[in-house]
Amino acid sequence: MLKKSLLLGIVSGLLAGIVAVIYARVYFSINEADFSKVASNVRIVAASLFGGVLASVGYWLLDRWMKDKGEIVFNFLFTAISFVTLVVPITARLKGVDTPEFFPGMAIPMHLFPALAWYTLKPLFIRK
Repeated sequence: MLKKSLLLGIVSGLLAGIVAVIYARVYFSINEADFSKVASNVRIVAASLFGGVLASVGYWLLDRWMKDKGEIVFNFLFTAISFVTLVVPITARLKGVDTPEFFPGMAIPMHLFPALAWYTLKPLFIRK
């Protein structure tokens, strides 16, 4: 179960990272707001991958400890943590960026991509 969970975390993290990079490029083309100094493609993919792998370990632990209720507890926590992390782009103070007021509009959706990718791909990797 740990191998499937880790594979799901890696694949969903990479998917979330790729979607986030595409979103950042579209956001830039629409608003011409460049945040590559604070949110480079590598950082975006790495953060998404980290979130996916962390989620996979959390899922595996909760599923192991709580058996029947582990998945619902994990889903609640993953969603709640995703929303709590929205505070980071809202409160970020960016120095040396021309349009820092546009940063939350770019970064907030990205914080939800790992959970969305996880929930979308989970049935392909883990079946109960």
